Amino acid sequence: MTQQPPPAPRGDPAATSPPTVEQRLDVLLDSVLNSVRSPDPRINSLITSLVRHLHAFVRETRPSDAEWLTGIDFLKRVGQTCSDQRNEVILLSDMLGLTSAVDEVNHDGPVGATPSSVEGPFHSPAPARANGDWISSGPERHRGQVMVARGRVTDTDGAAIPEATVDVWQADDAGHYDSQDPLQQLGNLRGVFTTGENGDYWFRSVVPSSYPVPTDGPVGELLRALGRHPMRPAHIHYRVEAEGHGPVTTHLFVAGDEHLDSDAAFAVKPGLVVQPRYDEDPSHAAAFGVDAPFIEFVFDVRLIRRESIH
Repeated sequence: MTQQPPPAPRGDPAATSPPTVEQRLDVLLDSVLNSVRSPDPRINSLITSLVRHLHAFVRETRPSDAEWLTGIDFLKRVGQTCSDQRNEVILLSDMLGLTSAVDEVNHDGPVGATPSSVEGPFHSPAPARANGDWISSGPERHRGQVMVARGRVTDTDGAAIPEATVDVWQADDAGHYDSQDPLQQLGNLRGVFTTGENGDYWFRSVVPSSYPVPTDGPVGELLRALGRHPMRPAHIHYRVEAEGHGPVTTHLFVAGDEHLDSDAAFAVKPGLVVQPRYDEDPSHAAAFGVDAPFIEFVFDVRLIRRESIH
């Protein structure tokens, strides 16, 4: 004769109460984590951490069904806004400070190295140019303040690096990149230069303006919802590479810009702010093939030797 289990004592919560939401969430999280079985340990580590943080977000904020679907729709529209000339996903990462956070954990270089900064959403292949070339050929050439940007590429000990590539891109005097302005040809205000024997480079252009990041897409909606301004301080983007050295992607920020302390992309670092030199000397201008007065920026880039990168 089969024995029946004794009845549970009356009043025992474990016998009468269903699992709590927290208990069910624990079971769910364990099930998801147990399904992470990549042969690549790094993938397992990344996905496990991501899942834990996302599930913790749900536990903490308790989003409603409508809120969750709104978030999913937002991410869908971020992806749909991307094109060959615009990366809304990078823009979102920039506006949340995530790009700068990734930059910080990956580029904690030795003292003396040029600080890195975010790439931003507007990088694209640039034409190769000779030192001294103009990168400005659009209508801004006749409107903007002429500038000369120059400097040297060295290692952290000051030794010159010849044959380094200096990829630059910038907005015009109205804050527009070539991909945003139908009056500019693609490739305007961009160039890839190669340093000389002394590690020197230089080019001519117009002084860039501060500008708002694109706000006509979902990231703009987010900024408005958060009560944030979309402005970036005036800057020139740099990507510098040389054989035997770690590359650096960075900015030259224009000193005195009103948005230096509130950059929407959280990308300003003190070592990247450069004071413009206002020069009225006609002989100095003639040496650079420009008219006086002009603005000069001197921006030296110091790369890390690969053997020094940990």
